Amino acid sequence: MSDDLFSNQLDGERRDGTAASGAMAPLAVRMRPRTLEEVRGQGDVLKPGSPLRRLIEGQSGAAGPMSAILWGPPGTGKTTLAHLAAGSADRRFVELSAITAGVKDVRQAMEEAGRHLAMYGRSTVLFLDEIHRFSKAQQDALLPGVENRTVILVAATTENPSFSVIAPLLSRSVLVTLKSLDDEQVAAVIASALADERGFAGAFTLADDARDHLVRMAGGDARRALTALEAAAGVTTDAGGSEISLASVEQAMAAAAVRYDRAGDQHYDVSSALIKSMRGSDVDAALHYLARMLEAGEDPRFIARRIVIAASEDIGMADPTALQTAVAAMHAVAQIGMPEARIILGQAVVHNCLAPKSNAAYSAINAAIADVRAGRGGAVPPHLRGTGYAGATQLGHGAGYRYTHDEPSGVGPQQFLPDDLVADADYYAPTARGWEERLGERWRSLRATIRGQVPGSGVAERAPS
Repeated sequence: MSDDLFSNQLDGERRDGTAASGAMAPLAVRMRPRTLEEVRGQGDVLKPGSPLRRLIEGQSGAAGPMSAILWGPPGTGKTTLAHLAAGSADRRFVELSAITAGVKDVRQAMEEAGRHLAMYGRSTVLFLDEIHRFSKAQQDALLPGVENRTVILVAATTENPSFSVIAPLLSRSVLVTLKSLDDEQVAAVIASALADERGFAGAFTLADDARDHLVRMAGGDARRALTALEAAAGVTTDAGGSEISLASVEQAMAAAAVRYDRAGDQHYDVSSALIKSMRGSDVDAALHYLARMLEAGEDPRFIARRIVIAASEDIGMADPTALQTAVAAMHAVAQIGMPEARIILGQAVVHNCLAPKSNAAYSAINAAIADVRAGRGGAVPPHLRGTGYAGATQLGHGAGYRYTHDEPSGVGPQQFLPDDLVADADYYAPTARGWEERLGERWRSLRATIRGQVPGSGVAERAPS
């Protein structure tokens, strides 16, 4: 149900010695599930026989219980599951936070775990919250205890472990991916808090529209739902009532917290969704993701740079003005800043969405680079080589070069590619979309003339202006 708000109630104190808060604890703490049956959601990772369920139920393999890394959004039950893993098999529970703990704390916890295992045969669950905040050296300090199974490490992270957890630790642990709760599960959490003796024990009722608003604003986060419910109950109490209304909930939730972590994988997920929505021409979706990034405090200059890249990669010559708009927006955002920068970014996003799409220029440079990396492309033809230094003429540089402006139509037959690419280099393939449709006709004519396929004909077509 919830994560780091929960105090350690198994041994009566945390690693730092602070006592469990009991009846004065926040609602989200009091309502933490005490058994697997009370856990909402996570059915896929808690099904019978799954590694996490076996760990919680105290079952071990031949070499002993495996450590686990729990990866998921806030409010999905990472801390709860760690407590259950300790309590169900009468294990010691030690909790550290990567925000405040250091290598010294980790080593001390390992030493204590080793003593308890040797003297009493009692294993220790070491719960490490926000492991992604640990440096490589700090994570390295965990390896001996995990490898020797001196401790059962249960580490929680909201960031992709592939990027934030060292490979040796990942290989020695079971990776468990937790998911946000669905609306029905969040509603069940709220209903339980209203009725349970650990919660409000029936002291409050909740209006249907207020419940729907709580569920919607929670965004799959059980802790957020319970925290908001508790705040709304306080507003209702102050007003002398017992029914929590929509107005009370709205007053308690002044604004929705945006689910976006600028330092984690959500940063990449949401920015990727923005790019793909612009590519797919969905203005509404692109503006939604832009709004999420802005409301989360993302650097508007980062957003502007992504829009510039998209204008060239996904639109290109189908609408050359999209790049002009994007570059202008990038410079304007740097000069103006928020909140007005949102207007400029919005305009650039809309332009990118509505513009005809072509990745022909993007594909062309990639194809050319692929040939170069494959070793194709011989010497520069002699007639194209530089002549601005002593001895160049004697080497034959520039001999036979045809000056383009002397051609009647401004272009004539001439070899520009290295010898080994003349026959099959064909990188740029214009689409029939937008402005590029006209450019396609021109390039086909130019190419035929340059390659000598239409000897002496020249190109009568005027370049687009």
